[in-house]
Amino acid sequence: FLCLPDKAAVEAAELMENQDTILIDASTAHRTSPGWAYGFAELSKAHRQAIAASKRIANPGCHASGVIAAAYPLVQAGLLPKDYPLSAHSITGYSGGGKKMIAQYEAADRDAALDSPRQYGLGLNHKHLPEIQAQLGLATPPVFNPIVCDFYAGMAVSLPLVASHLKGHPSRKQLEEIYTAHYQGAAFLRVEPAPQDGFLPANLLTGTNRMGIYVLGNDELMTVVCVFDNLGKGASGAAVQNMNIALGLPEDHYLH
Repeated sequence: FLCLPDKAAVEAAELMENQDTILIDASTAHRTSPGWAYGFAELSKAHRQAIAASKRIANPGCHASGVIAAAYPLVQAGLLPKDYPLSAHSITGYSGGGKKMIAQYEAADRDAALDSPRQYGLGLNHKHLPEIQAQLGLATPPVFNPIVCDFYAGMAVSLPLVASHLKGHPSRKQLEEIYTAHYQGAAFLRVEPAPQDGFLPANLLTGTNRMGIYVLGNDELMTVVCVFDNLGKGASGAAVQNMNIALGLPEDHYLH
């Protein structure tokens, strides 16, 4: 596993002369690089086969995992045009910001601004956008709003959709069926019904490698929400899953 800043990850990968050694890079450095498998096995048979056969695997970004999981089935079904003006919103726990941000949030004398949700990536050039655009084949990257909140771990990525702008004007139920069929048999991804109390917590699956996919709204305006742990399916959980696949082990080895 390479758990390094991008530049160091590139240098470390170049130093690895043994091509039989499996490298799984958790940085952003190789997610769009030729010769590196994109480590999101549930997206397609081709993704899974590439992970199983490759010695170089790029672990997906946490925000990117949610956006891609929500949009990829629509692209594959031919419903989401490549020029669709995609946008996404992501609420994440502060652990996604690394040691420095964790220390800021957990400091006794922290700034009062940390009590409130904080939008970041204000220049709309978030580092996960290249892999999102590449995996979805979009003409332009989505407008992406990441928001960090005062809880340790968990993530909810929302993809707003206007049915009349999708090919065939699908209903909410039809979209739900597309997701269910696309992720059928997936060990860690499952389409879930809308919560009965009307609230969807971002930390619902913290401590697991699972991702819940919710198709919410009505037949005109919909939101597809992916809920997962930014440290699980959005990071180390996905890395272990990729390791299991690459080594021929049971996919859920060490995972739940």
